[in-house]
Amino acid sequence: MATARRRTRGTTTRRSVMQSYPLVPLRETVLFPHVLTPLLVGRERSMRALEDALDHDQMIVVVAQRSADHNDPAPDDLYETGTLIEIGRLLHMPDGATSILAQGVQRVKIDSYEQTDPFFRVRVMPIVEPRRSTLATEALMRAVRTLFERYAQLSGQMPEEIYSSVIGSTEPGMQADLIASTLRLTLPELQDLLEAVAPADRLQRVHAILEKEISVTELEHQIQDRVHQEMDKSQKEYFLREQIRVIQNELGEGGGPLGDVKELREKLAKLELPEEVRLKAAKELERLAQMPSASPEIGIVRTYLDWIIDLPWSKTTEDNFDLNAVEQVLNANHFGLPKVKERIIEHIAVRKLASDTMRTPILCFVGPPGTGKTSLGKSIAEALGRSFVRVSLGGIRDEAEIRGHRRTYIGAMPGRIIQTMRRAGTVNPIFMLDEIDKIGADYRGDPSAALLEVLDPEQNHAFSDHYLDVPYNLSRVLFITTANWLDPVPWALQDRLEVIRFSGYTESEKLKIARTFLVPKQLKEHGLKQLRITDLALRSLVREYTYESGVRNLDRELANICRKVARRVAEDKPPVSQVTPLTIGKYLGPPKFDYGVMEEQDEIGVAMGVAWTSGGGDTMPLEVIIMDGKGGMQLTGQVGEQLQESAQAALSYSRAHARELGITANFDRIDIHIHFPEMAVAKDGPSAGVTVATALISALTRRPVRRDVTMTGEMTLRGRVLPIGGVKEKTLAAHRAGLKTFILPYKNRKDLVDVPKNVQRDLSIVLVKTIADVLSVALVAEKPVTRPAANLRRGRSVRHQHSVPKAPEQPPASAPAAH
Repeated sequence: MATARRRTRGTTTRRSVMQSYPLVPLRETVLFPHVLTPLLVGRERSMRALEDALDHDQMIVVVAQRSADHNDPAPDDLYETGTLIEIGRLLHMPDGATSILAQGVQRVKIDSYEQTDPFFRVRVMPIVEPRRSTLATEALMRAVRTLFERYAQLSGQMPEEIYSSVIGSTEPGMQADLIASTLRLTLPELQDLLEAVAPADRLQRVHAILEKEISVTELEHQIQDRVHQEMDKSQKEYFLREQIRVIQNELGEGGGPLGDVKELREKLAKLELPEEVRLKAAKELERLAQMPSASPEIGIVRTYLDWIIDLPWSKTTEDNFDLNAVEQVLNANHFGLPKVKERIIEHIAVRKLASDTMRTPILCFVGPPGTGKTSLGKSIAEALGRSFVRVSLGGIRDEAEIRGHRRTYIGAMPGRIIQTMRRAGTVNPIFMLDEIDKIGADYRGDPSAALLEVLDPEQNHAFSDHYLDVPYNLSRVLFITTANWLDPVPWALQDRLEVIRFSGYTESEKLKIARTFLVPKQLKEHGLKQLRITDLALRSLVREYTYESGVRNLDRELANICRKVARRVAEDKPPVSQVTPLTIGKYLGPPKFDYGVMEEQDEIGVAMGVAWTSGGGDTMPLEVIIMDGKGGMQLTGQVGEQLQESAQAALSYSRAHARELGITANFDRIDIHIHFPEMAVAKDGPSAGVTVATALISALTRRPVRRDVTMTGEMTLRGRVLPIGGVKEKTLAAHRAGLKTFILPYKNRKDLVDVPKNVQRDLSIVLVKTIADVLSVALVAEKPVTRPAANLRRGRSVRHQHSVPKAPEQPPASAPAAH
């Protein structure tokens, strides 16, 4: 017979003689040496292999199938490593199968198949394990034995004979095989253990498997113990609740789980509920009455009924229809804001005449921070005699914040609209939705879309909250929304809002607000009765310590002064009787802002524009330099696409009209750099077109730009100046900066009615139609500018001063330019 040396998992087997044996495939079973296991033989090929072995008094090789789906496996479907077994007791079953008691003898490796029909016969090479033992192996055996004892104790189903065999085994290979036969492993895992020849290797694997099985078994026991405890606790609570229910019924205090049904029924009977809501509440109340005391839904239904009871369904407050009294309250609390006050008084007048037919408007206050939008809402509530509630929408990204969660969710609650209505206590409060432009959207939905129903007079009479699941009437609520900027608000939502714009305050308005409201408030809050802040000190605060559209920072600086004066009083130092411009620096330090931003002298390539931002109007300087180059243009200062296009249009106009403008430079041999200072601030928009063109033409013609002039307007390639937005805010910014001349598109003349009279008196407002009109005012008249023929046909600029003329049907052909 042939002999061979084979290597299995890094271990060399001893030279052994191949022998031939019948083979029986096993389904989902791996038989280990030294293990006594009953086997059921039922397939015809396996029965013939068993009969041949019994006839010749031979042992049998058993090998596991790779897949249990094959009823008649081929050699390729069988593993190569199996076990040589001895046949013990044999028993024929009534169904034709045969049960044998198999004793594992030795690992073998199939070398070849001698035959496949009528049964498998294979030549195998016995795998001889190394028997050398080391101290490390002894230590590993003890560790495995300890883990096995713990595993057997936790499982509680370990046969006594196997446990005794494992504990009494002295050979590492036998110990590993016996333990492996008791573990709940998959077929590939069992086969890997069978193919591992070295005893130490098998013990290492068995040790890791035992640790994992012990951890899983301990966790199972913990879960079972917890479940038993919860069941015992629930049963105990059930019996106690049943006892309480029986006692309450005997005392006549029953009627439902813990007596709640009777109390809820009495509360619902006192409410004036809509019919649909009453039916829904009655249905939920019947559900509550029929629930077992231990039902987990009792708390959910009870909470729902509490919301129904606590919400205002018909309670109202009477509006104050005394228009004079309302006007007095608004004027006492707020200075200026004529349009807003007029709109509120008109609303009250209409309600007085047709309270049953009018629709409540949805107002939207839009303006810079600190202009009194939120505080005006409180004043409106005070004037009308209504309750005032406020919800801040800033940062909301979940649609459920508005509409609530459905009751199927654990911890479900109504949305903020319904929660706030419960806090208001009436069906007609003043409801302020603050910072509507700060709403965001993500995967949880778009809250602004949920507001479409809330802020629509055609729909909000039946607002649907997911938690209530019944319509709620919001038509009598006066909603007031606030925003710093309307651009982020979706167009569909803007369409539902009546926008009232808040502009920044002029210097005189800020001084009146400070003298009338801010100073008395701060003196009272800081306990200062004798302190006097002079008008010149207030003017210094406005000009040199604040630069804002509103008065919030002015209020902070006044509070800062009062705190420092209050400290001196508390420290028994000499009291301060008044604050003057000379002493204001002692409290607030050096001035934070320069009043007036005009350049010290007229400069070439430097123009002053104005911008309209969410914080109000602001000045925006612009610089242009010309250098030798190759015809390139560069823009810096965080400019957006619209501003880049404005610069390109200004360059194209300059090149097309170079001769008329007096430009002698060769555009192919120069580079142009346009810079917008304050690089940390992003800038965009078309209204800086005339400013870019003026600075660019100034740099190309070497004519300085007047330092006291600012301008705004969009420019076309033909040199026309188009109208822009934010006229009031921009004129206020120019006035606040101390500039003298303001260049405005002619088509914006209608917007001058909103500009305060004192601003119009202090500013020389020039209305222009073409860029030539702008240049004639903005550039120092060192040399006369030849105007393009197209512009000559359209007439000269119209200069506005002191008053706003009525807009004519057709613009005049020409008008004198006067300062």
